[in-house]
Amino acid sequence: MDFTMTLYLRHYWKDERLSFPSNTNQSMTFDGRLVRKIWVPDMFFVHSKRSFIHDTTTDNVMLRVFPDGKVLYSLRVTVTAMCNMDLSRFPLDTQTCSLEIESYAYTEDDLMLYWKKGNESLKTDEKISLSQFLIQKFHTTTKLAFYSSTGWYNRLYITFTLRRHIFFFLLQTYFPATLMVMLSWVSFWIDRRAVPARVPLGITTVLTMSTIITGVNASMPRVSYIKAVDIYLWVSFVFVFLSVIEYAAVNYLTTVQERKERKLRDRLPCTCGMPHTSALMHSSYSDVDVNTTGNYSMPEENGDKRERILVQLALADDRTGVVGKSPRSYASVWIDTHAIDKYSRVIFPGAYTLFNIIYWSIYS
Repeated sequence: MDFTMTLYLRHYWKDERLSFPSNTNQSMTFDGRLVRKIWVPDMFFVHSKRSFIHDTTTDNVMLRVFPDGKVLYSLRVTVTAMCNMDLSRFPLDTQTCSLEIESYAYTEDDLMLYWKKGNESLKTDEKISLSQFLIQKFHTTTKLAFYSSTGWYNRLYITFTLRRHIFFFLLQTYFPATLMVMLSWVSFWIDRRAVPARVPLGITTVLTMSTIITGVNASMPRVSYIKAVDIYLWVSFVFVFLSVIEYAAVNYLTTVQERKERKLRDRLPCTCGMPHTSALMHSSYSDVDVNTTGNYSMPEENGDKRERILVQLALADDRTGVVGKSPRSYASVWIDTHAIDKYSRVIFPGAYTLFNIIYWSIYS
């Protein structure tokens, strides 16, 4: 919330008491010792946090007096001033800061301040560059400042616009966060029974996102509003967290379904009358894992082998306890246990891509 600037501050005024006769009309130059013996403007930097006049190897102060009494007073100053930055669009933001110069004791009636040549009074080094910002433009203005106890004062403004470089934050924040979100999607293609593979993957991506968020906030001012980078990181964190919740849901539903299968299988009557019983049983024990008893393999449809659960429902007579023999006594229910993972493979990337399109269209 501040900036530091080194500048040559040059004052021009006319004091006829300092005029002197000269045949060559040449000026006389003095160092800082004469400054203490004549009148000079009492300028100060408004909203300054720190400022000092350079003194290596001597005080960087110069006083030049012309024969007609015109005076040039120059000094080299480094000032750190406050800049009220709006970080709601950080790091895609543009900031406008100003350095304000004002007389401390003399009001408008006593001292008039103005820029000698308007915007041309401000000269900047073309080689100046900042690591995080691009300096877009400088301009000067003059306004009046009012203090209730002392009156009106002339105030000079040096206003400049800074646009933040985004490439550093793309490499350090946005790309790692995006890669972590994409890494969390890998679990959707891992077998739902591979708990040691899917759980550590989800936890690792969540912890990595937490580290990225902490690192970004550690170098930022503690503002009370949400920044653009916060929106991106927290939405990415939510996507990573939801991928962990997705597997928890898949694992829980799979466990519940297997438990129901086991109960229904214990209640099944003799299936002697069912056609192709031996082939069905042979398929179930040859193609299905031991941990998923009840998962029967279906023939390939359109080249894809569909994994289903065959549940046989026996309808019993509550009064007699005799199982009905009608053709409708048995029913087959096919439940796709991979439905959540299959939908997640499409929904998660699609939703995150849509979020990125909206985010960059708003803030870029």
